[in-house]
Amino acid sequence: MTLIEAERGDITEQKVDVIVNAANSTLLGGGGVDGAIHSAAGLDLWEAVNLLRRDVLPDGLPVGDAVATTAGNLPARWVVHTVGPRYREPHGPEEMLLASCHRRSLEVAHELGARSVAFPAISCGIFGYPPDEAAPVAVRVVRDYAREHPGHFDMVRFVLFSEDVDAAFRGALADLAGDAPFG
Repeated sequence: MTLIEAERGDITEQKVDVIVNAANSTLLGGGGVDGAIHSAAGLDLWEAVNLLRRDVLPDGLPVGDAVATTAGNLPARWVVHTVGPRYREPHGPEEMLLASCHRRSLEVAHELGARSVAFPAISCGIFGYPPDEAAPVAVRVVRDYAREHPGHFDMVRFVLFSEDVDAAFRGALADLAGDAPFG
């Protein structure tokens, strides 16, 4: 059974196999979670991203997709970068793209052999996704993936940067707790 949980904290300090980065399409760092991860990871991450951009993703990473790199100086083994959608309207096409970010990140983490994953609140920062709309999407995708692939992950944790975002994710976890494989 996969433990699915939420905690308020700093994602760059998570001792997990994979830290998911809420990246921009350039993968070269930015603000918020992306900037914090790049800053904490150091030069190794920057070099890995530049190689990806040069050899595999010259036009950048599309919204809703995910790709892995080394984690550099982070306590994690890998960083899985995903580009979230910019929020425009409730239940619009952005919801499917946000779901894809979570699903693709889990698929990439599984391909790496990861057993533990830490997610930020993808798109809830400067991309403007309201946490109370993003949280149920994120939690549902993780729950569904854990059901479809039992035993792939021991733990998936949402690591949240503020009280309101933490409350939204804890609420989404509680809403689905009756029928989800939570530990």
